[in-house]
Amino acid sequence: MNLSLSGHHLLITSAIRDYVTTKLDRVTRHFDHVIDVNVMLSVDKLRQQVTANLHIRGKDIHVECVDPDMYAAIDALADKLDRQVLRHKEKKNGHRRETGPIKRAAGAPAPGKTRAQ
Repeated sequence: MNLSLSGHHLLITSAIRDYVTTKLDRVTRHFDHVIDVNVMLSVDKLRQQVTANLHIRGKDIHVECVDPDMYAAIDALADKLDRQVLRHKEKKNGHRRETGPIKRAAGAPAPGKTRAQ
């Protein structure tokens, strides 16, 4: 996973960088096929905004969160991103059909055939 962090009116410290990487590790724990993540942290007076673009095969996921506290905004962003990745994973894996014989009741006739009486 390639992670790029950038700040708008904000200096990205090593503490913030470590915090974001630990929070985004949860996403890669649920879904391994993450190609690239772009995270933008910005500050406007009392408004802390965190935006993330997650690139996975076949889809780009965009999430943003606004909060007065930067760390709370990062937490909320990680939760939203995790939910969207899990939803994408369920949609991707949910279309598979179970292989194997069709199970019928013991006395039920096969489709198209009637029972002789």
